[in-house]
Amino acid sequence: MKVVVALVRHETNTFSPLPTVLGSFSRGTHGSGPVYADDAKQACLNTNSAAAAYLDLAEKLGAEVDFAIVANAVPSGVVTREAFDSIADSVVASVKKGCDAVMLDLHGAMVAQGYPDAEGELLKRLRAVLPVGVPIVVALDFHANFSRELIQNATIITGYCTYPHIDIYQTGARAGKTLQALLKKEVEPVILWRRLPMLTHMLRQTPAMQPMKDIMDRAIAAEADGRVLNASVFGGFPLSDIPYAGLSVVLVVDKKKKAQGKQLLDELCNLAWERREDFIFPIEPLEQSIARAKQLADGPIILVDHGDNCGAGGPTDNMAVLREVMRQGLKNVVAGPFWDPAAVGQLIQAGVGAEVTLDIGGKTDVPALEIKGEPLNVRARVVKITDGNYIVTGPMFTGMRLSIGKTAVIEVDGILIFVCEKPQEPYDTGLFTHAGVDPAKKKYVLIKSRQHFRAGFGPLAKHIVLVAGPGVCSSDYSQFPFKHLSRPIYPLDENAQIGQGEEIV
Repeated sequence: MKVVVALVRHETNTFSPLPTVLGSFSRGTHGSGPVYADDAKQACLNTNSAAAAYLDLAEKLGAEVDFAIVANAVPSGVVTREAFDSIADSVVASVKKGCDAVMLDLHGAMVAQGYPDAEGELLKRLRAVLPVGVPIVVALDFHANFSRELIQNATIITGYCTYPHIDIYQTGARAGKTLQALLKKEVEPVILWRRLPMLTHMLRQTPAMQPMKDIMDRAIAAEADGRVLNASVFGGFPLSDIPYAGLSVVLVVDKKKKAQGKQLLDELCNLAWERREDFIFPIEPLEQSIARAKQLADGPIILVDHGDNCGAGGPTDNMAVLREVMRQGLKNVVAGPFWDPAAVGQLIQAGVGAEVTLDIGGKTDVPALEIKGEPLNVRARVVKITDGNYIVTGPMFTGMRLSIGKTAVIEVDGILIFVCEKPQEPYDTGLFTHAGVDPAKKKYVLIKSRQHFRAGFGPLAKHIVLVAGPGVCSSDYSQFPFKHLSRPIYPLDENAQIGQGEEIV
């Protein structure tokens, strides 16, 4: 038996000003280009990834593995056609050699030039070269968006049940369990899918709390008790301006139990639609959020700038929140990492211990939202220079080797500021501890994230204050010039109705 495995992940914010080229992809989440064959396999072994679960299953089955590619990029703008074709061609080339199954670790919200559903296009190309009946197994991020093309060309689909995403390996294992049953001819999988006309806010999506919690809990229970083979609820990625954005439910059912699966699909979708207002996040003005944090006595207090998060396509160089923290006089703060390769170069040249006056951040405009970059001018002391490399020890992407590139730590009026060459969402405290800074000992920790920070920073937080800084990841959808969404869609259109989505049942 032979299986083809591939890991291809990118979450595309179509409003992001950051281009996504082939060099943006890598074995981790920092650019340097994809890796292939044995290098790809080694990058995934013993990690919290669906691909690692596939490798373990292949070993159990005694199957030969052709690991086509690992290509993982920080969320950013639309992927170039050249980059997408290069990645897709690698997977297609492996499949053309012949295999008994294809096992894909994908994101589900990649948009490439000419392909609003890049994953759907990838599966279409694979189906064109596969013999009839060869299964395609797909593990997807919780924020996947779905076209009919993606559903119709997959055999088995599973999605993360957590946000922050700490069950990525388990998602691959769930898909693999169904694949085993298929290969033994114990089941005949059929996919049921419905996309609702709901553009939810990411700060209201997490299955760790309502309104999503018991919707996901019901899906998990249905899979556990065997009513369906796999049940996944996807919050969707709302910052992709494509016709396929929105909340989806995907069920894999044995053909004999299709009616039972349809009943569960209706139940989950109706519950989500009834709660559509609860999926909207109320925005508090930036100044009020910082003032409220200043009144809190005990730290660490995690200040979460969710408007400029590279985990959803932001450049992480908007300095508005840090500027307000400094204006209101907060002390004992660690902040960052802020993306500014030019500033890092200046600070390295100055050296540890030097006193430097320079601009940090604010070098990226966001034309789609009419945001102009505003650098923050500081007089700082250089505290430390690092290579930015660390191994994730927290529950999300555990074991992955990551890097934020060369990194400078500077001190300004009691605030430690991390400035880096490569953006990285702070879902692991290694971003700070690799430089000898323990965020648990700071009163305030200012980071740019939405939910993923909870994986590594949630356990140490005494308080969490969500701060609506400006940026391409804003929850204020009125700022975004949407042109390609399927309309009507809630909350942009109050007259949206549940039956105006799309489905395959």
